[in-house]
Amino acid sequence: MLKETPLVAVHAEMGGRLVDFGGWNMPVNYGSQIEEHKAVRESAGMFDVSHMTIIDIEGEQAKTFLQYLLANDVAKLKELGKALYSGMLNENGGVIDDLIVYLMSFGYRLVVNCATREKDLAWISEKATAYNVEIIERSELAMIAVQGPEARAKVHLLVEPTPLEGLGQFQGTFASDTDKGHWFIARTGYTGEDGYEIMLPNEQAEAFWRALASVGVAPCGLGARDTLRLEAGMNLYGHEMDDTTSPLSANMAWTVAFKPEERDFVGRTSLEQQKQAGLGYTLVGLVLEQKGVLREGQEVVCEGQDGSGLVTSGTFSPTLGYSIALARVPQSFKDTAVVKVRKRALAVNIVKPCFVRNGCKVF
Repeated sequence: MLKETPLVAVHAEMGGRLVDFGGWNMPVNYGSQIEEHKAVRESAGMFDVSHMTIIDIEGEQAKTFLQYLLANDVAKLKELGKALYSGMLNENGGVIDDLIVYLMSFGYRLVVNCATREKDLAWISEKATAYNVEIIERSELAMIAVQGPEARAKVHLLVEPTPLEGLGQFQGTFASDTDKGHWFIARTGYTGEDGYEIMLPNEQAEAFWRALASVGVAPCGLGARDTLRLEAGMNLYGHEMDDTTSPLSANMAWTVAFKPEERDFVGRTSLEQQKQAGLGYTLVGLVLEQKGVLREGQEVVCEGQDGSGLVTSGTFSPTLGYSIALARVPQSFKDTAVVKVRKRALAVNIVKPCFVRNGCKVF
């Protein structure tokens, strides 16, 4: 039996094509995936991301615990609602999951991936035994992402805008109206566009989804969410990283806080050994301007260089009009490479692993 979010009925009503997504009955699209993609790049679109897992960490040792649990340092969070992106690593330096953590008045809030929920909760619980903390899964909350250049303005039509107008990037706040005081609204997202991710009670999610549609926010499926995140160069768990992949070779080195040196965190020793030994591989972007589509699992080679790499995610870019990919390749690969597609060898350019932000080409 597939799990369902509080919005499954309205998805079906609005024409969403429901599929099995990591054990959840979720809309992959509502018709044209490209049109949904363009809606987010040009105006505003919304995604049901209620399948994500929200976990609150409370208790007097919450900060100390998360400083040990996560590769990034929650001590960087100085303002309430401020968010931090981090990997949660195993002892070998592999990525158990990537997540966002918010500083809250009661402690911290984590948002982790749905496919890793059971693994994440088990790992967090295991590591928490030495700390005075409480772990609370907030299954009573739904989550809706509203993304695009007009997304914030559309939300402000429905929610008191005063506490939202001053929000910086990667910061959240509780909505101020009496009816929405427990709505947590964060200026975060997974599309490379501005917008909000809104956590709200399950029983209020459908009415809010309908209200967003009434002010011109396009319902979007997970297909468009994937092409948007790939254009933005954002990692997807199980593709760009997993339990066996170091964040240092997954374009996540910036999320690892090695300072202060006295802070120990799970996986630190392994990462330091990797840095000393040299990684050998790095995550890059690939651009294919000729005909063809880059897909996960295709081999990447470079003339005159030993070894080969692998495409971790690939798609046709609706914004750019040609195919792009993320790939893990030897660090010696520079500028150009060849991707083996069936019996063809397609020449690609190697770029930084980010292609589009705020609707514009960035490489």
